[in-house]
Amino acid sequence: MKSYNSFDVTQQQVREAARLLNLDEATIELLVWPQKEFKFTIPVRMDDGSVKIFHAWRIQHNYARGPAKGGIRFHPDETVDTIRALAGWMTWKTAVVDLPLGGGKGGVKCDPKKMSERELEQLARGYVRAVAEHIGIDRDVPAPDVYTNPQTMAWMMDEYETISHHHQPGVLTDKPLQIGGTEGRRDATARGGVTTVREACNILGVDPTKNFAIQGFGNAGQRAALLHEEILGGGKLVAVSDSRGAIFNADGFNPKELVTYKLTTGSVVGFPGSRAISHEEVLEANVEILYPAALENSIDEKNAPRIKAKIVCELSNGPTTPEADLILYKKNIHVIPDILASAGGVTVSYFEMVQDSYSYFWEESVVHHRLDQKLTKAYHRVQEAIREKKVHPRLAAMVVGVARVAEACKLRGWV
Repeated sequence: MKSYNSFDVTQQQVREAARLLNLDEATIELLVWPQKEFKFTIPVRMDDGSVKIFHAWRIQHNYARGPAKGGIRFHPDETVDTIRALAGWMTWKTAVVDLPLGGGKGGVKCDPKKMSERELEQLARGYVRAVAEHIGIDRDVPAPDVYTNPQTMAWMMDEYETISHHHQPGVLTDKPLQIGGTEGRRDATARGGVTTVREACNILGVDPTKNFAIQGFGNAGQRAALLHEEILGGGKLVAVSDSRGAIFNADGFNPKELVTYKLTTGSVVGFPGSRAISHEEVLEANVEILYPAALENSIDEKNAPRIKAKIVCELSNGPTTPEADLILYKKNIHVIPDILASAGGVTVSYFEMVQDSYSYFWEESVVHHRLDQKLTKAYHRVQEAIREKKVHPRLAAMVVGVARVAEACKLRGWV
């Protein structure tokens, strides 16, 4: 399989969109590079008494439209280029759904599965001590990402408030409800994605109550399984995979029972009534709708010709390679790109920032309604760009996002 540098891919996407928008070279150069990058080390005293040094980053890709926004991931394979790419995708994601935010991302190179809770807390607090002067409600607002969670954010917020001597819950989002989190955040990414699928089905005449498949059964995949029926009025989940294996049942799985089984056993493998299949068979299943919610570059030039779904809703970051994008477009398979499909999470994180700023919190139904409005409007704006520019959906979404960020940069007089 061809190897991809995610940051190179994002830069290529920006340049393609910029050409369609006739942007000048200075503006393009500004948009393809992060505005600020911070590299630092975090010493942590481990449970055995030794001190381990962890390498970490925080990258602010662009803040022309507002404070940088993006998660912090703890992962053993973290690199500066993966974080640069993810920070850039956050810039375009917030712009596509028209939020007054920029894009950022952070990461620590570590293996959280081999660390105790105490060690993880010390790492989280050390991260905040390193970046405290560079983050804030009006600068850069982090959130959880891979192997971080609301508890991580609670530790980080507490450390930030200890340093600043002020109560500032809005400095981080996706916190526990008891300390400034918002209703509706847990399922926001999947809810936003399924909402865009609803709009796509209406436009394309696809029946959402037929078969669908989910590649990756983490939080987003599980929530998509549960929300598919609620938002789309039905549907039969016939193929599912996670990191340990993949399963199939032509009669469909009960989403609630499957999620419970996954949470209990740690995998979908062995679910009663299922038969084992390959990961590739999940992607290539004969379904109406496919949700890639796992790894980057899962759909490539080799398997793209065998994709049968009519709609591909990208709940993970970068699941489709550039070559595969073109193949799917030529096959008339409608891809809802990640910067649109998975934007529900950052949208509700923005809602959390708003609520924290004036200490008044909305009912869950209000959060759901406003999320629906945002994602529906964004989906149709991307559809307009597809028709206007006659390009595939990912490039159309990039055109929408890049145009909005470029305009903000020009209005500020940066270029």
